[in-house]
Amino acid sequence: MKYLCILISISLCSTWSCSQSQKSKAAPTFDNRSIMCGLSFVAPPKPFSQNPMPAVQKVSASWIAVIPYGFTRKNESHVYYNNKNWQWWGERPEGVIESIRLAKEAGIKVLLKPQVYIPGSWPGGLDFDTEEEWTAWESTYETFILEFTDIAAKQQVEALCIGTEFKMSTSKRPAFWRKLIQKIRTRYTGQLTYAANWDEYQTISFWDDLDFIGVDAYFPLVDQKAPSIKQLKKAWAGPKKALEQVATTFNKPILFTEFGYLSVDGCTYNNWELEAKVKQMPINEQAQADAYEALFQSFWDEPWWHGGFLWKWFPNGEGHEGYVERDYTPQGKLGEETLRKWYISRQ
Repeated sequence: MKYLCILISISLCSTWSCSQSQKSKAAPTFDNRSIMCGLSFVAPPKPFSQNPMPAVQKVSASWIAVIPYGFTRKNESHVYYNNKNWQWWGERPEGVIESIRLAKEAGIKVLLKPQVYIPGSWPGGLDFDTEEEWTAWESTYETFILEFTDIAAKQQVEALCIGTEFKMSTSKRPAFWRKLIQKIRTRYTGQLTYAANWDEYQTISFWDDLDFIGVDAYFPLVDQKAPSIKQLKKAWAGPKKALEQVATTFNKPILFTEFGYLSVDGCTYNNWELEAKVKQMPINEQAQADAYEALFQSFWDEPWWHGGFLWKWFPNGEGHEGYVERDYTPQGKLGEETLRKWYISRQ
């Protein structure tokens, strides 16, 4: 997920904010605010054994993110996807369409969020030495994302995420992303976002072409086993101020395209480092639940914050990697009730 991230400055006089400060001088208006109470839906290996939407409704989630994966091998400029020999059913078009259908039947809105997995690395580290390599990768990525764009259009999906955590690409190749957005707009009329990593969103130049500023909100907060809600809210103050600055500059609402915490000691700091040793970590459901509570208390009433998608939710308990009691899901844990308490408050 978020490997090798570097702690960034949250100064409001950062290079990004100084260079972008003239972009939007008008006072921000965040009209028609509707908090997205979302869950990141893990694609199952096989067709659903039973309808997974009642469990989604039980926690009062109003959105799910349907996440089909492609993958790129390290040092290879190609995106592979839709292969029945190795790809899970839920990641292929037939599984995506069925997930959308069931959500719509249940009155649940959908963010279609195609992602690229890079074995042994992460999307933010994707980089190439030559123009030929970049254009080759971009060509196959465009094919990948446009196929799911067409599915989003045909299935009348409410929102589409055009990419996730391509930190090097968005920095070095912003023209590609602007052109891609233009192509997507000709085929799909729903809302668009991009899911920037927490240390990437301040450098994105094309937020003005999208409907939401998407942030995968894995900000390091407090480096303790189980910090208090008060400590966590205090730690959120800096990132919150920086997020508001970006929302104000572009006059666009912030959407947490991902947020979440492992249910282990220390889960409010560098979760991507904990993942490597998660099976040995002490279980701590309370730390996870308190992390949710602090996040919601910090952002819920901010007019520029439009909710987010909890990472992650296993439909019918399927698709996990064998350590579900320590994983990001709140299912069957203290955090599930915390989530439900906040989500039901929007009804």
